Amino acid sequence: MLTNLKFTLNSILLTLIFTTLVASCTTTKIDTELAKVENEMVTRQSDEVTNLTSDYYLKRAKLLPVKQSIASLVSASEQFMLEEQSHKALWLANKTWALTTATFNKQIGNEKTPADNVELVADNDINNTPPKLLYRLALIKATSLQQLGYLSLAQEQLIIINKLHGDYALVHQVPYYELAKRISAEQTLPLGVIDAQLRILALKSEVLEDEVFMLWQAFSQLSSWQVKQLSIINPPNLKGWQQLLLVANELGHKPQKFNQALIQWQQENIQHLANIVIPSLRLSSATSTSSISNIAILLPLSGNQKMAGLAAQQGLLSAYQQNTNTKLHFIDENKIDMNVLNETFDNKNIDYVIGPLLKKHVELYLEQPDLVVPTLLLNLPGSYKLKYHQVALSMRREDEAVQAAASLSRKNYKHPLILASQTNVSRRIASAFSNRWQTITGQLPEIIYLESGAKMQKELKSSLEVTNSGERIKNIKRLFNQKIKSELRNRRDIDMIYLVASPAQTKLLKPYIDVNTSPFASVIPIFASSLSHSINDDRSDNRDLTDLTFTEIPWLLRSYQQDQSLVDISNSIWPQRTDSLQRIFAMGYDSLFLVNKIPLMQQSTYIRHYGQTGIIKLNSDNILTRSLIWGRYHNNKVMQIIMD
Repeated sequence: MLTNLKFTLNSILLTLIFTTLVASCTTTKIDTELAKVENEMVTRQSDEVTNLTSDYYLKRAKLLPVKQSIASLVSASEQFMLEEQSHKALWLANKTWALTTATFNKQIGNEKTPADNVELVADNDINNTPPKLLYRLALIKATSLQQLGYLSLAQEQLIIINKLHGDYALVHQVPYYELAKRISAEQTLPLGVIDAQLRILALKSEVLEDEVFMLWQAFSQLSSWQVKQLSIINPPNLKGWQQLLLVANELGHKPQKFNQALIQWQQENIQHLANIVIPSLRLSSATSTSSISNIAILLPLSGNQKMAGLAAQQGLLSAYQQNTNTKLHFIDENKIDMNVLNETFDNKNIDYVIGPLLKKHVELYLEQPDLVVPTLLLNLPGSYKLKYHQVALSMRREDEAVQAAASLSRKNYKHPLILASQTNVSRRIASAFSNRWQTITGQLPEIIYLESGAKMQKELKSSLEVTNSGERIKNIKRLFNQKIKSELRNRRDIDMIYLVASPAQTKLLKPYIDVNTSPFASVIPIFASSLSHSINDDRSDNRDLTDLTFTEIPWLLRSYQQDQSLVDISNSIWPQRTDSLQRIFAMGYDSLFLVNKIPLMQQSTYIRHYGQTGIIKLNSDNILTRSLIWGRYHNNKVMQIIMD
């Protein structure tokens, strides 16, 4: 049996080497003198042969016994990578993986083999133990697949690498983190990029200034909720970066206070790498912006959307009470001819424009080529790409779904179920949550769309598979023809629910989910978007919503960021205002403060506005996005919680 195995392995090795030599167009015969040199090189340390070619390692492998040849084949695969021959590196790594696992009868996931049990080379190099060789091969495959554009397959190899890392206490080095960084960048996962870069810098003995500045740039572009998530990952030396970023976010638009805070930070972080960027931050904080005297505000002050326009106007006027240095010019976007806007702005000496609010008018506004006045649009454009002087404030609910998916995926939930009503907005929210979850975890969540009315509860019961449990109980009772004590059981393959429904639907669905959860099963946590929350309903009995957790803007949730005195005044003046109009009021309120901050945000990407619609940042596409807060129903009250 042993003889047959040896013959098989030798055959595999010879075929592998021969095929590889042919594939690499190598036909030179290995003569006696070269063999002599090769045998001498076997005993040398690996750092002495780092400049050797893939051809060298292949020829060397042919001269060695089967087990000892594997290390040379792995080195040949690595050398193919250095020679930018990804296809050959991948092919050889796959073949060598099969040879390695066959030789040592070890597959990933089987019983672990101690790293020092098997010698593959005469000097027992730690890089050539079976687990380490498999680690190196998986890294070659992952790198090759990433370079060839197969990201999902590259991620699968990263999972294998991390399993080897955990099972055998192997240590990740710079090449692993460089690969993880590239994959995260290609998938638009900034937390993965920053995590990898911090670990790379922690391993390096010498760090270039450019590397530090690039890291700071990546930090500067994070949303507030992403910064909080990064603390969960906890890469090395994060605390100093977080402290500096918070100072920049909050005080970057106030030069004197910002510089004082930078001095304080330096005193507390003398040896931190981020000291390299401090001089540039001091320089950027001295930048001034031109004063704004006249602001034109385009709102629908007549027609079907008049109430929305008035709510935004009331929010703007509330903010104006705190800053009366400018003059506001309200224009009814339903009545103005967009073709004469430029003339109107000239006559009124307009320095800045807020609006339009309605999407159709945003499109018409952007069609005017002569409008070069800096503008804050209150709705997102369709196909138009914004120019430098045009910025749009996003109030899309899809944004909060992205935040929720990213936050919850870091909470060790693996199998979410998305329950959504069949409205267009619910479908968009559910799709945004699902897509982001898949990007981060590689797993596509299940989405169940529920019909409204009487069918909703029936569909929910079916989606939790409680109906199937009931049928099984009935069959057992009929079979035994006697009284049997039984309990319905719900499905066990989900560990959280993301609910996308109106407040009224949520009040029906949440208690129904609780009732239909088996007493034998763990409680399924339920999370929701702001679509499920209504401040008008908060005044009623909400015990059925206990433990429901949702995202919300500060204006609609008691929190440290909410302007509570203004909320109280607003509620006393407009007690019957709907939730949607409340959101528009808050948007109008924030927009006036943003006028003076946007130029600074364009110059310094780390500056944030802490508003009533959320913590606002400016993205590279000139879209302002928001970080929301989390609320939870508890003891018949709604309270803010720290989720991220």
